[in-house]
Amino acid sequence: MHSSPSDSSDDSRDLLVEIIETLETCGLEDDSYQLHDYVDPDALEQVIASADENITVQFTVDEIPLEVSPDGVDVIVEDESQSVGE
Repeated sequence: MHSSPSDSSDDSRDLLVEIIETLETCGLEDDSYQLHDYVDPDALEQVIASADENITVQFTVDEIPLEVSPDGVDVIVEDESQSVGE
């Protein structure tokens, strides 16, 4: 079954909202950046929606590393035990 164009638009909007909410949770106000300067939201949605297998896309918005997958949006947290130069 194929989704209608309006369904696709709603999915894209949901992904954008989830990215923005995740960034706000990290303390980044939505008026302090332009998301399209960091990633093409439409292309990101197409990649996530069309993946046949588990896929993740990673990008950074104003020094906040994100990972987007079909399961949602997560902040990438580096393991401090792997840091170099103790």
